[in-house]
Amino acid sequence: MVNEMDKAPEHTIEFLLAFDGHVHWLDQGYCLRFEIKRVETSRKRPHGLRYSFTLHDPGGKRLIGFDNPHGVAAMGSRFNERQVAADHWHRTETDEGRPYAFIDADTLLADFFREVRRVLAERGMSETVVRVEQGGQDDEI
Repeated sequence: MVNEMDKAPEHTIEFLLAFDGHVHWLDQGYCLRFEIKRVETSRKRPHGLRYSFTLHDPGGKRLIGFDNPHGVAAMGSRFNERQVAADHWHRTETDEGRPYAFIDADTLLADFFREVRRVLAERGMSETVVRVEQGGQDDEI
């Protein structure tokens, strides 16, 4: 049974849903992709959201991501039974995922953008958005 206290407030859900389908293009072909849909609340998704926020290099390779369309094994001893976490994040392009504790929309976005800044800084890249696509339509910045 889903605890009502685990649900994100409605205004934060609406805020996240507004990002669905957006692609934010950065300098030199890097991009941020946002997919988010409302789904039925469940034990794995008490917030009622299915999301994927990712940073890609100019060739389209995912560098980092925060998502929940598939589960990942919780970290811990190989001798203990590990539950599968739906909310998770990928710290690098080779990371298969590690559990992420979804708190609310603000925290999710802050955590995602903190990691975006980290990766871009490691590559000497700017985080300046030069163009936004919204469901196939371009908006120049």
